[in-house]
Amino acid sequence: MTKDLVIGIDCSTTAAKAVVWDAGGRAVAVGRRGYGLNHVRSGWVEQHAPDWWTATSEALAEAVAKVDASRIAGIGITHQRETFVCLDAAEEPIRPAITWMDVRATDEVNAFGSPEVHRITGKPPNPTPAWYKLLWLKTHEPDTIARTAHVVDVAGYLVHKLTGEWATSWACADPLGLVDLARFDYDDGLLEMAGLSRGQVSRLLAPGAIAGGLLPSLAARLGLPAGLPVVIGAGDGQSAGLGCNVTRPGRAYLNLGTGTVSGVHADRYSHDTAYRTMGGPVPGSYILETFIGGGTQNVVWFATQIGVPQDVPGKSPEQILEEAAATIPPGAGGLLCLPYWTGAMTPYWDGHARGAFVGLSGLHGKAHMYRAVLEGIALEQRFLTSGVEAATGTPIEEILMLGGGSRSPLWCQIIADVLGRSVKVVREQESTALGAGIHVAAALNLHADLRTAADAMTGIDRIYEPDLAVHHRYAGIFAAYRGIYPGLKSTFQLAAEIES
Repeated sequence: MTKDLVIGIDCSTTAAKAVVWDAGGRAVAVGRRGYGLNHVRSGWVEQHAPDWWTATSEALAEAVAKVDASRIAGIGITHQRETFVCLDAAEEPIRPAITWMDVRATDEVNAFGSPEVHRITGKPPNPTPAWYKLLWLKTHEPDTIARTAHVVDVAGYLVHKLTGEWATSWACADPLGLVDLARFDYDDGLLEMAGLSRGQVSRLLAPGAIAGGLLPSLAARLGLPAGLPVVIGAGDGQSAGLGCNVTRPGRAYLNLGTGTVSGVHADRYSHDTAYRTMGGPVPGSYILETFIGGGTQNVVWFATQIGVPQDVPGKSPEQILEEAAATIPPGAGGLLCLPYWTGAMTPYWDGHARGAFVGLSGLHGKAHMYRAVLEGIALEQRFLTSGVEAATGTPIEEILMLGGGSRSPLWCQIIADVLGRSVKVVREQESTALGAGIHVAAALNLHADLRTAADAMTGIDRIYEPDLAVHHRYAGIFAAYRGIYPGLKSTFQLAAEIES
């Protein structure tokens, strides 16, 4: 039997998905299992690490049961970034895993975040990388560090469960903030500061490498052959880029999800506050990534907290609001929205920043406000995209869009008009899991190499072209938008002091 199918596992923040792909990038079977988050206190977000494996193994078994397992060539893994767990010598969690959303280590960022750490890791000082949380554990839970036999990212945890190997890729581990990205190896100084040694972290492989073979003890339960190759991919952001075929300069993916993440391919290492640098899915490459904390969560917040102009049977609140907002001309009647619901990331890195509506008057209604929310994220993305272009000197010619927000025709058109360039919505919305599948297809020679696999397994669903007259109007709006955060920065700081 020809082995012409691959499995991409995406162990994300709230669910594990296993997607079986054919060599053309078409999904032929899917399994999914969800799991929870524990909001311990304000800013502290944890998870039960064994849930990653329970959900992944069940999703994998579900997907495999829908196909002829003898056709499966291998399994690939991508995962939520920055989240990690400390395991003891018996390979059990010492404490709950700390997720990427957790911001408890603000004091450590202020104390240890430095230009040198930024240079080494490619990550501007902020609470997301695990390194700062490991420093927090060293101070506040020293017994945890003392008992730790293994610190693993989510992919490293799953690789060990599947193969028995302590291995991950540098494109999976580098978001932890422990990797020297110029060398694709751990930085011994950063490990030492966190109270760790190389013996406590997973072996680093290139993205797309075979980490090991499926353990015989699991094979029958999962319905797969023993020894099936397990391929380690990249973190979910980089994997989504691979699943959109962002494997060459000049292309950017734009993931319009809960938050808004965009990334461009780079062949050489660089670091700047305009982006955070990640190990790329193509071995030896990099992804330069921007991040807006707001995205579809802003839309859902508005729909649930502010509400709709009127109820319409058979339509969701978002559909009602979109239809109403489509009748409002560009610029939302002079209303601007700063989309910093959860603080400002690139390029300001200001955790005190918050969202704002500017220009409200008695003429504005819910439709104006909703359109301003959509436009605010588009205007912020223009600011970030132009910042990356200025920092790198490389123009971004193609925008490849995915994520839940890409299902909104109005929002896609607004983004095309604001950015003044074509926006191409990708064929496969499960692009993150597809990226893991592309890594497997290249590693096991279903295609000649990684870029050939990406070319063959990805595609475009629809294209939104900018209206140049509307783009010209947005240029004036953008000039006004750019002044909002600098004008409110000190106000946000004072507000944070009041809140505390």
